[in-house]
Amino acid sequence: MQTQNDLFIKMTLDLWNVYISRTNKLVDALTDEQLQNEVSPGRNSGVYLVGHLAAVHDAMLPLLGFGEKLFPEWENIFIKNPDKSGIEKPSITLIRENWKQVNEKLYSHFLKMNSEDWFKKHSAVSEEDFKKEPHRNKLNLVLNRTNHLSGHYGQMVFLNSKEE
Repeated sequence: MQTQNDLFIKMTLDLWNVYISRTNKLVDALTDEQLQNEVSPGRNSGVYLVGHLAAVHDAMLPLLGFGEKLFPEWENIFIKNPDKSGIEKPSITLIRENWKQVNEKLYSHFLKMNSEDWFKKHSAVSEEDFKKEPHRNKLNLVLNRTNHLSGHYGQMVFLNSKEE
């Protein structure tokens, strides 16, 4: 019998998978030239956003107790600094590959988790804070990152209509 917690987990992972799938489809459809465009004037480029999302998802690995980041150097490039910082970025090909790699690794770990694991604290929360705020759990982290992904996906959609 499915518990209420199992239902929450399924709903969260289904939403995660929807946005990962949509974003993969979009990134695959965009040319390298389209990805180099800004999503709107003065905003981030598509390639920066894909790198940013890959770096944010990579940071989920240690937060969820899945091991170290795969691409720790990306935090400086895609999280701590803006698109136009002048910092050299990896190739678009590598960004595309690493985006998929980190999400595949995350999902393989998601599948191994049991219901109880999802409602435990993530590593950025102290035991003391978690006692006061039990909603700061691993499942909520995935919900938060799914929301983050959906926002950037919405920005990148505009790249599909831009002329090359």
